[in-house]
Amino acid sequence: MKLLYKVLAASALLPSLHHIATAQTTKKDTVLLDSVLVRESRSKSLPEVSGNYIFSGKKTNLVYADPGKANLAGNVARTLFSQVPGINVWEMDGAGLQLNIGTRGTDMHRSIETNIRQNGYNTNSDMFGYPENHYNMPFQAIGEVQYVRGAAALQFGSQFGGMVNFKIKEPDATKAFGFETEQTAGSNRFINSYNAIGGKVGKASYYAYFSSRTGNGWRPDAAFNAHAYYANIKYQFNSKGSIAFQFSRSDYVQQIAGGLTDAQYAVTSRHSNRFRNFFNPVINIPAILFNYDFSPNTHLEVTSHMIIGERNSVQFIAPSNVDDTLNRTLGTFNPRQVDRDYYTGFTTEARLKHDYSIARVSSTLATGVRFFDGVTKRKQRGTGTTATNFDLSLTKDYGIDLHLKTTNYAVFAENLFRLTDKLSFTPGARFEVINTDMSGVIVNRTVSVSYRGNRNFPLFGAGLQYQVSRATQFYGNFSQAYRPYIYANVTPADQLTIVDPNMKDSKGYDFDLGYRGKIANAFTFDVNAFHVFYGDRAGTLTTTDAANVTHLYLTNIGDAVAKGIEAYTEISLIRGFNSQSKSDLRIFNTLAYTHGRYKNATINVAGVNTSLTGNQIEGTPTWTNRTGLTYLSGAITSTVLFSYVGKHFSDANNTAFNPTGASGIVPAYKLVDFAMNYRFLNRYHVTFNMNNVLNEKYFTRRINMYPGPGILPGDGVSFNLGLGMKL
Repeated sequence: MKLLYKVLAASALLPSLHHIATAQTTKKDTVLLDSVLVRESRSKSLPEVSGNYIFSGKKTNLVYADPGKANLAGNVARTLFSQVPGINVWEMDGAGLQLNIGTRGTDMHRSIETNIRQNGYNTNSDMFGYPENHYNMPFQAIGEVQYVRGAAALQFGSQFGGMVNFKIKEPDATKAFGFETEQTAGSNRFINSYNAIGGKVGKASYYAYFSSRTGNGWRPDAAFNAHAYYANIKYQFNSKGSIAFQFSRSDYVQQIAGGLTDAQYAVTSRHSNRFRNFFNPVINIPAILFNYDFSPNTHLEVTSHMIIGERNSVQFIAPSNVDDTLNRTLGTFNPRQVDRDYYTGFTTEARLKHDYSIARVSSTLATGVRFFDGVTKRKQRGTGTTATNFDLSLTKDYGIDLHLKTTNYAVFAENLFRLTDKLSFTPGARFEVINTDMSGVIVNRTVSVSYRGNRNFPLFGAGLQYQVSRATQFYGNFSQAYRPYIYANVTPADQLTIVDPNMKDSKGYDFDLGYRGKIANAFTFDVNAFHVFYGDRAGTLTTTDAANVTHLYLTNIGDAVAKGIEAYTEISLIRGFNSQSKSDLRIFNTLAYTHGRYKNATINVAGVNTSLTGNQIEGTPTWTNRTGLTYLSGAITSTVLFSYVGKHFSDANNTAFNPTGASGIVPAYKLVDFAMNYRFLNRYHVTFNMNNVLNEKYFTRRINMYPGPGILPGDGVSFNLGLGMKL
């Protein structure tokens, strides 16, 4: 048992012994590898209560960062989330520097409609004013990923896209000092270095990593240089309480090859006519986490953190069919546009969980408060230099100079009533107060800007769960959602977008009904139906002005409804029938059917109303399917993954063609990825990854903003090989 405990504490696949003990739908397989016991989770959903959070009745997913199933060194999101049905991934680049995920008709751009968290606290720049997620940790540092769909609104916020929480690895509590490293090299001069230390001395434990990732990129003019830092020092001051200090940082400079027109893409997806465009986000997140047990039934968690960072870009702004070449009149290159954002945000969340009983009904109450205060200083459309390197210097002042402020207060409560030993009911409510303010000037300091919005609203929801058998359960959940229109909706930085001055907030709800569990050890499943109503959804339309110039019009499109089915299934072909086998062959499939359509939607162009009712929601493929075959034998884990993503549109009026490439059809695509991890001599391992094995020509999105406009091609075939050690 002592050896088993050591492995459990050290394993990157397990969150904590407490979590294992509380998980009700988790199955562990024990495999003998080089005289070391390794435990692999088969869990596909979160337990009904975990820490101070209630997940009973909700649609949840639990993902483990396994190097034998995903390209962790390359931060390839489609492989990490391959076992989560319905996840659509926008690939801004092949470097894995940004996380762009969405589901059920939500916007994927930098996960803008998803509550992204690390160790329980937000990493989005501003959840209400500018909720883009510029921060991204190396996937090699992840212990587990918790994903709660739209029904997460009551505990985490008002967002439509649900919540994703990345839990960073914990140290080996049996050692005073531990060290792990993995060095990876691959095609296109890809080099990745991940190094971490951790351990426990007395009442103090620590874990820290440094990661760097560089490469030339698959396309020309797509080089990148990224760094990530993290440190966690935790002090257990007595048996009841602890305090932890954490610091995270991510920064990178990336050369942007830019978007393509359809004509350019048809010739080659590796085309680039931009080499002077660069993108540079820098995000720092200090945090303090306090935990205290008042009694065995009452637990307090207080988290305070800051986001201090910036987002910088310098680029030649023009349609994709305009080459960035020498200006014959000037005798130099054209000046570039400089855009800079500065973020300062402070958040405190306090959560209390209390277990109690009334009239023989066992219950769990989870309640909490949240305070957020954030400021964004936005400086855009500055005239930069004619240089070719990453240079943020100005030759002419900014055309947009804004001061954006958001203050948020929230309180929530959910109560899990265990009505019988099989049936539970979880009602909940959340009350939000959101105050936003914007002041400054726009368009070369000639037009003043003032925007204020004071909102307060309640959100309600309820969940139901019925334990059909020891290993299967029905679940259902309803939750309201709310999304204020964001600062970017009234201050576009690109030249193609026109903004509707009468934007409104979006309101709606999310509903899930499903059945999940396992049959013996052979078959694991989770099948659910969902319905999302997204009222007054904001989106883009393609319009043409009197001069026959194509623009993108940002407005409230109308009401959007996404409904469909999501299904996860996994079959264990060997151990499912022979638990003593040292090898296994598993087949999993994640399928999502999403019928996303607009209703009550109209656009007015030149005084003529055109109905958009029945149009497909942009960025929402009808079919998404991923099938994986995983082989486990002794020290080897390897996975072949086949992904299919259906055709969809990039704008709400379902434009089939736009000469700039900024809108139009995104064709269906099929990809094959391969991952392998081999462990040897107890301390060492080798990884090998090959992405887009069949060299499919594809793209996941069109874009009108950075780094577009136009098509952003996906990477062709690429590979990497890594060697790791853990002491």
